[in-house]
Amino acid sequence: MEYLDLYNEKKELIGKIIPRTKEKPVLEPGEYIRIVIIFIQNSRNELLIQYTSKEKGNIWATTGGFVQSGDTSEKTVIKEVSEELGLDISNDDVKYIGDFKKGVAIFDVYYLKKDIDIKDITYQVEEVDYVKWLSFDEINSLIDAEKFRPGNIPG
Repeated sequence: MEYLDLYNEKKELIGKIIPRTKEKPVLEPGEYIRIVIIFIQNSRNELLIQYTSKEKGNIWATTGGFVQSGDTSEKTVIKEVSEELGLDISNDDVKYIGDFKKGVAIFDVYYLKKDIDIKDITYQVEEVDYVKWLSFDEINSLIDAEKFRPGNIPG
């Protein structure tokens, strides 16, 4: 079983751990879990977006995941790119660009500028069906049509 640390709004550990479940956690006011997402952009200004597996809702989303107990946001983003896409990147490759709160989660947002050949990607079949390079207009259309994971959208 995986466990998640709890944080306050300043992203400080508060000394509580909860099990990760499929249900949305019920937390006290001011308690948060942490999630990382990464936007991977190529030289054509397209973003690498994944279409999630049936188990993960068959929806478009960014790459990312929960920060497990004892891990850091930085370690988690590297791990998630490796697990979901089979790509090796380092902390030197990614840039932290900020965070936002949504519900009980604080999302740490990262950015990677890299041209990746989709043929070089190895999907984690439990999470990802396939990926595509999409323009900002295409992504906005998916958001407008409610076909993009709401948790990946600030606001």
